[in-house]
Amino acid sequence: MLHLAQVQKQGSSGEPKLRLIARQESAYTWALMDETEAIAIAQADLDSGTESCLVLIELSPSREILSIQAATDWVIDLVKNYLAVGITPAFLEKERERIEQGLQSVTVERQDLARRTIELEARRDEIQELEVKLQKQIQALEAENEQLKQEIEALKGKG
Repeated sequence: MLHLAQVQKQGSSGEPKLRLIARQESAYTWALMDETEAIAIAQADLDSGTESCLVLIELSPSREILSIQAATDWVIDLVKNYLAVGITPAFLEKERERIEQGLQSVTVERQDLARRTIELEARRDEIQELEVKLQKQIQALEAENEQLKQEIEALKGKG
């Protein structure tokens, strides 16, 4: 796992150590380290004059150092890609709030649409019931009309 670390000299012995600052969670997500964990390292693994420098280190799951590289280019890329174009924590917070408001708005609209759908289904059911009633009334009227025709014919036949 990739980590951002600071090179520090340890006590009077002058042995270097790496203080872990952050770890990479995904391609664009980093998490600050809660504790100030330090990893001892041999001076031979570092370039001279690297005290207090930032480095990127790849750690194995057993916390062994797999690779070390200067973080200078990485930090410069961050500045170019994010800070130079105004992507600041405040900007990101505003964007997060804007997105949350948009999501809330979409949720309200979706709830309103669901309510309207339920109302339309209820109206459709009412219309279907009315159609059935109307069909029964039509049939009853047709039967009554037929009966009246038969009675008229019967009266004509007697007369």
